[in-house]
Amino acid sequence: MTVVSTPKVEFSLLDRADGSAHYSYNGYSVVGAVNGPVEVQRRDELPEEAAIDVTIRPAVGVRGVRERHFESVLHRTLRHVILVSAHPRTLIQITLQVTGTPPDDTIPGKPSQASTSLAILPALLQTSILTLLSTSIPMSMTLTSTLIIIGPNRDLIVDPSPQDLRGAISAHALAFSSQGRLLVAESEGSFDIDTWEAAYNVGLRTCRGGGAKSREGDDVDMDSGEKASLEDFMRGAVEEKLTRDLRWKESRQ
Repeated sequence: MTVVSTPKVEFSLLDRADGSAHYSYNGYSVVGAVNGPVEVQRRDELPEEAAIDVTIRPAVGVRGVRERHFESVLHRTLRHVILVSAHPRTLIQITLQVTGTPPDDTIPGKPSQASTSLAILPALLQTSILTLLSTSIPMSMTLTSTLIIIGPNRDLIVDPSPQDLRGAISAHALAFSSQGRLLVAESEGSFDIDTWEAAYNVGLRTCRGGGAKSREGDDVDMDSGEKASLEDFMRGAVEEKLTRDLRWKESRQ
């Protein structure tokens, strides 16, 4: 599997879903599908807002404790993103299928067995938002997410490789809204408050713009065009989708 060094997205690739997207970045690949708002069973009905159902399917095997934990994280997060009050007594179904993980550096061709379960979480969060953007479901904001680890030399590494993950002291999956609010903060390992704040600052700059340290230790200038922030990527992906949709609509007239 080829590791994608820049984020890539493909919209509306599934015919039988109301919205879909395929997101690939840093070796992780996820396909998302959204159906809704649809009729909800009475026992799950909420009188003043839409119910949200999130299902995560791993690349290999069946859903386990990790997937169920991530489902609860995404459910809790997306309730703040989606305008659930716009569709009371309905259901919004979100399905995320992991289709690829980075290969293990030590065993060619073998999927990575990351030392932290958080490595896939940013890709799941990003795919869920991109999938929702491909539908007409109203949202109050978008989000961007990244993974920061603390290396053995106490250096901060953005978007770590499987080899980096094996030597990590701690890992921090962070997601920020388009308004700059922290929406998700999942951490593993040993760290103190100063370390977490340093990871937070790097994560914020990576997601929303500003200078950050890459895995190679180089300064990343978000304004120089060398590497755009994840928010810039989101904005560009949506603009490209809208341009393509408008072009298709004009060709049908």
